[in-house]
Amino acid sequence: MRMQRLLAPAVAAVVALAVLSGCGNGSGLRVEGAEPAEGGSVSPRVAAPSATTSPSVRSKPVQAAPLTEIRTRLLADRGLDSHSRAILVKCTVISRCLGPGPTVDVMHSGVPQQVVYIHTLEKFVFGAFLMALEPAGPRRIWSLKVDQPTINANPQGDLVVASEIFQPDDKPCCPSEGKVEVYRWDGRQMTKVSSTDQKGD
Repeated sequence: MRMQRLLAPAVAAVVALAVLSGCGNGSGLRVEGAEPAEGGSVSPRVAAPSATTSPSVRSKPVQAAPLTEIRTRLLADRGLDSHSRAILVKCTVISRCLGPGPTVDVMHSGVPQQVVYIHTLEKFVFGAFLMALEPAGPRRIWSLKVDQPTINANPQGDLVVASEIFQPDDKPCCPSEGKVEVYRWDGRQMTKVSSTDQKGD
């Protein structure tokens, strides 16, 4: 009888120890915020980004379209003016008729548009196109016939076109007048919002 009284507390202690060991960090109940024991399976609540993140999750920068593809798209465009078409049909060496301009985001879409200049063999620029870089390929959304333009976007996201105006008595090197025009995307097309004439020296 005395032996049973001595063993009872010992047995109770062993049972309690077994129950408590099942609640530890290594298995059983998960303890949030605690470090897992070595070889444990506690997983963090939020997975941190890693180098193996799927590429589809990341935003990829849009590359400018090759000028060969721009030429093909322009020739397929029924709205292309006849003078530009005549130049592009004969132009098999792309650098002799097309030149890259800046990429801008005047449509405020987060996907840039590409400015492309069209010029003669003598590098005299006589117009420009604005190409939307879409998944199906570049698409002309605007064009302008103008001499020797320089095109950029201003901080407001409008397209600023500075061009030269040649008068009959001007030498090829030296236009006597110029013009600065500002175009804005209205949700459907580019519209002119201002035009300023500039006199040469």
